Formats: sequence, structure tokens, C-alpha cells
Amino acid sequence: MSDHPQPSGDRPASSPSRREGPGPGATTPAPADGAARPLSPALDTTFKIGLVLKGLDGVLEVAGGILLLFLSPQAIAHLVRVLTAHELSEDPHDMIARYLLHTTSHLHHGTTVFGAIYLLSHGAAKIVLVALVLRGKLWAYPWLIGLLLAFIAYQLYQITAVHFSAGLTALTIFDAALVWLTWREYRAKRAMQHQAATPRGRHRGRRPAGQT
Repeated sequence: MSDHPQPSGDRPASSPSRREGPGPGATTPAPADGAARPLSPALDTTFKIGLVLKGLDGVLEVAGGILLLFLSPQAIAHLVRVLTAHELSEDPHDMIARYLLHTTSHLHHGTTVFGAIYLLSHGAAKIVLVALVLRGKLWAYPWLIGLLLAFIAYQLYQITAVHFSAGLTALTIFDAALVWLTWREYRAKRAMQHQAATPRGRHRGRRPAGQT
């Protein structure tokens, strides 16, 4: 007979065992939970806008702190009267203008120095942390969250124990939303770093095929 048995090591060209791509047991890496997923484009844009606004708030605080350092209480009260004169001429009951006039009329040297230190320290902290977070520095995220939580605690005390303010309430809600977005972004970036480092750790020590 001319037919010879085919060696066991040879496979036909159409053998189904030739497959490309990952095997049936391969899995695609996925985040451990929903909290570690990256922010959606809309939330990511909202997060960045919130950071920019918080940074601008820090710039205004620093500017206010500098003014308090170099202007006397009388000069500050005069400046506020000039700035609010037009608004009060149109609406004599404007709450913001009347509040500013009332506050600056009771200023003295001690309060201006304390206010300057408060504004400069808080404003500078906001500017630095916001800039670091926008540059993607992972270690700055928990610091920004801690700073915002401290602001929220102080603002809640002012709202509940001192005097209710709609503006301060809105600011507290804004800060709480920014804390949540910062935490989500921090979890996502930390998970991505961990996933990027894991393959390097698995292949470390392996030798290329053919080497002994």
C-alpha cells in the first residue's frame, strides 16, 4: 500500500489548532469596581472647570490678603464705599453692598492682619494644590480633598451655628461636588497606574525564547 500513516507531529494546514489571538481563558483587564473607572468626558470637563474656578478663587483671596496687608482699615472702608456707591444708588437695599459696608466699617488693625494671613494662606494653598492636580500629580489629590473638607466643615459651622447664608450654602455644595469628582479622578488614576505597573512586574525576570 502506498499510503503511509502521517506522523503525529505533522498537522494539516487546515488544522483548527492553529489560532491567533488570546486563548479562551484570556481576560481583558477591567477596573476592580465602578469607582475606579475614569470620569466620563462630561464629568471630566466639569471637574477641570471646577478646579479652575477654585484656583481663581485662590487668586482673589491672595489679592484680598495683599490689600489687607498694605491698606489701613480706613482706606479699605473708603474703597468699599466708592465701589458700592453706584450699586446702592440703583438699589439701596442691595444685600451684598450693605454687608460689605457693614463689615468694613468695623475693621481695625488686628482684624485686617488676621484676615490678611487667613486669605493669603488659604489662597496660596488653593492655587498650589489646584495647579498640581491639573498637572496630574497623584499625591496632591488627597491634599486637595483634605483642604476642601476643612473648608466644608468650617462653612457648615457658619451656616448652622452662626448665620445662615444662601451664598455660603451654594459654595459648600460646590465644594462637596468638587470633593466627589476629585476622589473619583484620584481612584481612576491610581487604578490606571497599578494596571500599568502590573505587566512589567509579571514579565520581569522572563528570558526571551531561545535563550538559556
